[in-house]
Amino acid sequence: MPADNIAAPAPTSGTGRKTEMPLVRPPAVRGGEHPFVCSSDNNRLIAYEHRVKGAFHAIEPCLRDISALRHDADFVNKAQRLVREQLGFELPEALLDDSWIEGLDIGRLHSWCTFETYRRMSEDFYVKGPLAGGEDAFQAFIEECGFHLIDVTPCADGRLAHVISYVLRLPYGPVRRRSYAGALFDVEDSLEKWVKTELQRHHELTPNAADQPTRYLKVAVYHFSTARPDQEGCAAHGNDTAKAAAAARERLNAFREGVENTYCCGASIDLLLIGLDTDNDSIRVHLPDAEGRMDIEHSISASELFEASLQARGCEPLEWIAEYVRGEQQRGGRSVPADGMVRFVSRLLLGNLSQIDYVRRFHNGMYGDLGHQESFIGTGIGFEEIQLRNLTYFAYLKTVEEGAADLDVGIRIFSGLNVARGLPVPVVIRFDYHGSVPGARERAEERCRRLDRALRERFASLVADCKLHTLLMVRDVVADSAADTIECSALPQRAEMH
Repeated sequence: MPADNIAAPAPTSGTGRKTEMPLVRPPAVRGGEHPFVCSSDNNRLIAYEHRVKGAFHAIEPCLRDISALRHDADFVNKAQRLVREQLGFELPEALLDDSWIEGLDIGRLHSWCTFETYRRMSEDFYVKGPLAGGEDAFQAFIEECGFHLIDVTPCADGRLAHVISYVLRLPYGPVRRRSYAGALFDVEDSLEKWVKTELQRHHELTPNAADQPTRYLKVAVYHFSTARPDQEGCAAHGNDTAKAAAAARERLNAFREGVENTYCCGASIDLLLIGLDTDNDSIRVHLPDAEGRMDIEHSISASELFEASLQARGCEPLEWIAEYVRGEQQRGGRSVPADGMVRFVSRLLLGNLSQIDYVRRFHNGMYGDLGHQESFIGTGIGFEEIQLRNLTYFAYLKTVEEGAADLDVGIRIFSGLNVARGLPVPVVIRFDYHGSVPGARERAEERCRRLDRALRERFASLVADCKLHTLLMVRDVVADSAADTIECSALPQRAEMH
C-alpha cells in the first residue's frame, strides 16, 4: 500500500546503523589563515554545494508538509503551491489527482521529486557551467609535467564523488573519471581507453601529438575513515583500509603490465595511488619511487603538510610543496621520481590544502554525515555533472552482469537509507553518446532500456514492492548539451516529465 507519511529517521551512521559513539571533532580553524589556501574558490564551491544539496534535502520536509494536507479541501492546489515554494517546480497532477481514493503514494512522489531535482541540477550544470574553468591552463600544466591525460578511478562510494572538483581542485573537463566499487576498475576497459587515447594522439593530435614525450597517468583513489575505521571505510573491502589500498595498487600494476605485455610500451604509463579520508577530505599520496613502485606503508599526508606550511608566507606554493615532497620521500628511504611527477603531486596537494580548509571552515573540521547519505544511484555511462560529495552512488557499467558487484553494494546502501524507512531506491540510468555517429542515440536509448530490464530482474522483489524507481536518460556529448529524459517509472503512464 502507498505510504502516507515519512517517519523522521533516527540518528544513524548513514547506512541504517545507530551511532555507537560520540564523535570527537578536531579543533576548528578559521578559513583564510593558511598562506596556500584559495578562499575565493572555497566561497564559490560552498555556494554551489549549498544550492544543489539544499534542493535535494528540501524534498522530504516538503513531502511531509504535503502529507499533512492530504485531507484538506482544494488539496491539489495547496500541494502545488507548497512544492513551487519549497522545491521550485510543480508535481505532475496525475500523482495527486486520485489521492482522495487510495491515499498519497509518498514513495512515488519522493522518487519523482528526486529525479526532477537531479534533472534540473544536471541541466544547470551543462547550460551555465557553475564549476567550469581552467581547462586549457591545466592541460598545459600536465603536459609540462610530462603527462597528456589524467585518468582517475575513485571508489564508487558517494563520499568520493567530489574528488575531482573539490578534493583535488582539478578542472573536470580534461580529467577522465570513472568510478568502481573499491576503486577496482576494469583493466580491459582501461586498456581500451588507453588505446583510444593513443590513436587520437596519432590521428587527431588530441590531447597532444604522439611524438610529444608525455605519458598516460592512471590514478586510483581508495578511502578510509579516521573517526570510524571499522564502520565507515570502504564497504567493498570490508572496511579494511590496508586491503583497499593494496587492491587498488594491484589493479594499477595490472593495468601497466597489460599495456607492457600487449603493446610493449609500458614506459608510456605512470601510476599514482591516493588515499582519501572521507571524514575530512584530506588525502595521502603514495608517491612512486624512481622505478615507479608504490609503497602502501609510505605516504605523504596532506594534513601534515597543512600544519607544516602554516608559516610559509611569501613562498611560491608549488615550489615549497615540491621540496617538502622530495624531503618526505627521502626521509622514507625511497628514491624520488621524475620532477614532473613531483610537480604534479605537489599540485594535487596544494589543491587539497584548500579542501582541508574548506571542511574546517564550513563543516567544523569533520563532515556531519560520516556515512552514506546519497540521494540516488547513478548507473550507466556519464554523470560528469556529479561533482558533490555524498549525492550519488556510482555504478558505471554497460550491463548489469559486468557491474553486478557495484550495483549490489549500491542497493545494500539504499536498503538502509531508503527502503528501511519505506521509501524506494531512485536509480538514474544514463548513457552518453556521440551524436556525430549515425544511430548512436538509438543505441544509447536501447542500452538504457536493456539495463532497466536487467535491473528489474535482478532486484525483482524491490520492484514488486514498489521500492525501486528508475529514470532513463541519454546525452549527446558532441553537442555538449543537457541530458534528455526517455522514461520515468515514477510517473503514471498518462503523465510525462516536465
